[in-house]
Amino acid sequence: MTPLLDTIKSPADTRNLSRDQLKQLAGELRTETIDAVSVTGGHLGAGLGVIELTVALHHVFNTPHDRLIWDVGHQAYPHKILTGRRDRIRTLRMGDGLSGFTRRSESEYDPFGAAHSSTSISAALGMAVARDLKGEKRNIIAVIGDGAMSAGMAYEAMNNAGASRSRLIVILNDNDMSIAPPVGGMSAYLSRMVSSEGYTTLRNFAKQLAKNMPHFIEESARRAERYAHGYWMGGTMFEELGLYYVGPIDGHNLDHLLPVLQNVRDQPIDRPILVHVVTKKGKGYEPAENSADKYHGVVKFDVVTGAQKKAPSNAPQYTKIFADSLIAEAEADEKIVAITAAMPSGTGLDLFAKRFPNRTFDVGIAEQHAVTFAAGLATEGYKPFAVIYSTFLQRAYDQVVHDVAIQKLPVRFAMDRAGLVGADGATHAGSFDTTYLATLPGFVVMAPSDELELRHMVATCAAIDDRPSSVRYPRGEGVGIELPAKGTPLEIGKGRIIREGSKIAILSFGTHLQEALKAADDLAARGLT
Repeated sequence: MTPLLDTIKSPADTRNLSRDQLKQLAGELRTETIDAVSVTGGHLGAGLGVIELTVALHHVFNTPHDRLIWDVGHQAYPHKILTGRRDRIRTLRMGDGLSGFTRRSESEYDPFGAAHSSTSISAALGMAVARDLKGEKRNIIAVIGDGAMSAGMAYEAMNNAGASRSRLIVILNDNDMSIAPPVGGMSAYLSRMVSSEGYTTLRNFAKQLAKNMPHFIEESARRAERYAHGYWMGGTMFEELGLYYVGPIDGHNLDHLLPVLQNVRDQPIDRPILVHVVTKKGKGYEPAENSADKYHGVVKFDVVTGAQKKAPSNAPQYTKIFADSLIAEAEADEKIVAITAAMPSGTGLDLFAKRFPNRTFDVGIAEQHAVTFAAGLATEGYKPFAVIYSTFLQRAYDQVVHDVAIQKLPVRFAMDRAGLVGADGATHAGSFDTTYLATLPGFVVMAPSDELELRHMVATCAAIDDRPSSVRYPRGEGVGIELPAKGTPLEIGKGRIIREGSKIAILSFGTHLQEALKAADDLAARGLT
């Protein structure tokens, strides 16, 4: 039952609630999110980790007048429920239903669409500068996870934001504990203190006083203040980039969150502010808390047991076949290495890493770096496989051209999730890789028609040592044919005749062969071959 949530039609309805009521609302919102995703499937753990933060942000800030930007957007299901979309929440990721990410065309509460990571701070800074140019008054808030913060684009944006002095608020949602100092009562007290009017007024007075002193004294005072702040609060890096750091604070404790966000909203701090919030993926749902990786993205599941309702498999997944094929090649060639950009399990490289931990490199959400890193390995005689989702390789196209193709370096690109991917929508479809790679001189571009050809194409990539090569393959199952233990390199540039005919030629590339054969059968039934 969700009696309080039932009364919430928009974020404005949360702004007159007491703190105890907000805590009740958070509990009901968590229940509703779990139930909805159990019906639709989708991203679960990330959304459960930001329930209290979502409630606090919509309570404290005047959305949609204040702009709230969610990085990636996969954690925004609770946000959608609070912003007038609850009646459609069980259409998530369905045709004509709600997007699994934020989308400008869907709601005025989604000021910036997303699905790929690390774009939020750049977009927020653009909005903040536009606000200042127009002379408007509004808050701009970007919520970004610690994983997304590892991407270079996020640092580029923070560096620019710190130099621009435009006021915006960055919420660092640290749910991996990777960069978090301890949280608790003392940390909450210090966070409230440094975001309070008294502290910021005293700080500004001291800065003005220091400006009247010799430059070396002013600079020494500024450096001492920055490092003292960083020592106690853990934010030296962000302060160096020019952001005012507040935190870390417990992202599941509204008694801590609300006063800090209210202070940040109300204080005229004349530069970007970063609020460091520590959360736990899957918070409040035991199966998701205990297995964050398995409950990051889920199919339909039983709420009571947590058991996911996966359909029985008729054939191995292409991802698994690729991983097994690469392992087989690496067993025979110690020069083969594999690179992933924060997607080891999604690409099957977690299996490769178990067998070859010293030859597997997860570079984080850094596709540009991944490609040039692979290029560097290739210059020294190694055989790098850059294993990246097709849609994410787009982010590194200049590196593919400049660092790999022009130099004719034998980097092998394995592009999972090629083609249309269904529920995740246009942002995750691997629609363009064949076009943008086939235009590059000397680039070998391959797509298997079935799992046997995938095995052979992995062997082909391993054998090509004088130019770049690629193989694209879809998400999902193969067709169920028998596989050899190891692939055999294919002849480059030569196709196969599958069926002879007299009047019609059907050309097929990739896994569409099965559909092409059905079309040929239909034509044959009409007397056309």
